[in-house]
Amino acid sequence: MLEINNIVKKFGRDMVAVNDVSMHLESGVIGLIGHNGAGKTTLMQMIATLTRPTSGQILFQGQDIVKKPDAMRQRLGFLPQDFGVYPNLSALEFMQYFAALKGVRDPRRIQHLLELVNLHDHAKRPAASFSGGMRRRLGIAQALLNDPDILIVDEPTAGLDPEERLRFRNLLAELGFKKLVIMSTHIVSDVESIASQLAIMRKGQLISFETPESMLQGARGQIWTTQVAPAYYEQLRTQVHVLHAQRQGDVFQLRIAHSSAPCANAQLTEPTLEEALMAQRYAVQAEAA
Repeated sequence: MLEINNIVKKFGRDMVAVNDVSMHLESGVIGLIGHNGAGKTTLMQMIATLTRPTSGQILFQGQDIVKKPDAMRQRLGFLPQDFGVYPNLSALEFMQYFAALKGVRDPRRIQHLLELVNLHDHAKRPAASFSGGMRRRLGIAQALLNDPDILIVDEPTAGLDPEERLRFRNLLAELGFKKLVIMSTHIVSDVESIASQLAIMRKGQLISFETPESMLQGARGQIWTTQVAPAYYEQLRTQVHVLHAQRQGDVFQLRIAHSSAPCANAQLTEPTLEEALMAQRYAVQAEAA
């Protein structure tokens, strides 16, 4: 569906925001993961034709969208991180406005989408009065007005409470059955249960592109649990990568990423996806050193 070939984006002479990224993407939820400044937003803006790459090629169904951006824009839904609403418009009026902009004339489409994001009972409320989660859902509804093949959402769960985050993840998972959903985040738990593939970016480069299960498999045999006395903990933390430390009475309960047993009583444990990512990062750092 979407082919990204050796994309580079430079700002000025020295700043390389995206550096030689290539991916082949099909329908499903793609988790784009990385810290702030990793290049996620810039990459998504290029896919959304909001900015042009310095070099490289992006193909949508075989068409070069850098040369022919309308080929993508007609089939794209986009929810930016900073999604604002018009203070004087109700949710229904907001959707009607965007429907007019996108050439959507069927009012049943608006009603269907408001029901899909569970906002139909609030359609006549001012959108400015919505909670953060409700605004995000309204943003998804407007992004789906033209029934896009590709949906791009940038940090969609930032600032949401746990209940809203869960509801939003479930909605994106359902959409991923039929569409390509690209979701950027630095919160691993947001994509752990819904992503079909994970694209890990760091300093503008694509470090890894694989399934969550493959990433977990790569970390098996490297995550350990152990209990140590406080005095030994201070020594141990300088020698290994401690992922989690919790004091329990007179000891510290630790989870550690290491290629071999970090101490005598350490036991292997099943990694979480976040721990797998951390173990991968430490391995890359060790190779660089």
